[in-house]
Amino acid sequence: MGLRQVDMNTPEERTVYESLGRSITTTVEGISALAARFAVDPVLSRSLVDAVELIARGRGRVVVSGVGKSGHIGRKIAATMASTGTSAYFVHPTEASHGDLGMITSEDLLILLSWSGETVELGNMLAYAKRFNVPVVSITSNGESLLARNSSVAITLPKVQEACPHGLAPTTSAMLQLAVGDALAIALLERRGFSAQDFKTFHPGGKLGSQLLLVQELAHTGEAIPLLPLGSPMADAVLQMSSKGFGVVGIVDAAGKLAGVITDGDLRRHMSNNLLLERVDAVMSHNPRVIKGSVLASAAMEIMQAQKVTVLFLVDDLALPSGILHIHDLLRAGVA
Repeated sequence: MGLRQVDMNTPEERTVYESLGRSITTTVEGISALAARFAVDPVLSRSLVDAVELIARGRGRVVVSGVGKSGHIGRKIAATMASTGTSAYFVHPTEASHGDLGMITSEDLLILLSWSGETVELGNMLAYAKRFNVPVVSITSNGESLLARNSSVAITLPKVQEACPHGLAPTTSAMLQLAVGDALAIALLERRGFSAQDFKTFHPGGKLGSQLLLVQELAHTGEAIPLLPLGSPMADAVLQMSSKGFGVVGIVDAAGKLAGVITDGDLRRHMSNNLLLERVDAVMSHNPRVIKGSVLASAAMEIMQAQKVTVLFLVDDLALPSGILHIHDLLRAGVA
């Protein structure tokens, strides 16, 4: 990837700019090499599929471990798995050698990360796994290493150029380990049918929690819904719009289904001296925009923005109105 010419104030800034570009390009090339290998190498693809199946069939927890940068990546992998429905946690191999091995049971599974596959600190964990028949999934670049040879499933990644000019600091290699760990987590998520509602259970707080709220959790229900039957006078409609505070009223047919809505815009379009004497049937807009209560609140926000509306009626499977949602409800909940 060539770098376009940009204005830099000093030669030092130009040097920094070029260094940044090389690192980013090297990382992208490393990930591309992994994707290409996965597409053509049956050994790599088979090992990843086998790892997912082994983890999915397990009755215990996933214990992730590694040293140095592999350890940091391992913590991220464990966190991603734990938040997407796979019970997982990280154990540092040194702490494992000083008592934390007792946290690992024969029903658990180990994911061990080591780019060389010869990390000494992982030796005691491997020995423990052999003794108690604990399955091991390894992520390494050396298929002939001690770690790979003693694994139930060995995921062997392609050797790639590090972004570090000396080839010493784990950079691109760490990204490949992370990519594989994330791929395993997402494959497990999809295999288990882990839903957005399940995701919300593990992410109740913050911005992510608000994005995972359901429409029915924010909607107004019962007497708060502004509704009138067909044939009602417009005077009643204006009163409903004003008293309920949504600037809209839903019109239902004899079966109770939502037949139309009247908004401020409809009032303006039909403004006349005789407006209050009209029936709602003559003023309402047909085919009202509706939404199901089981839809994510974030999706409701997208619909409102795309259709340039501020209110949506909730309907059930029988098309009966069950609630009303205003954009202010979404904003107050932090959905934006």
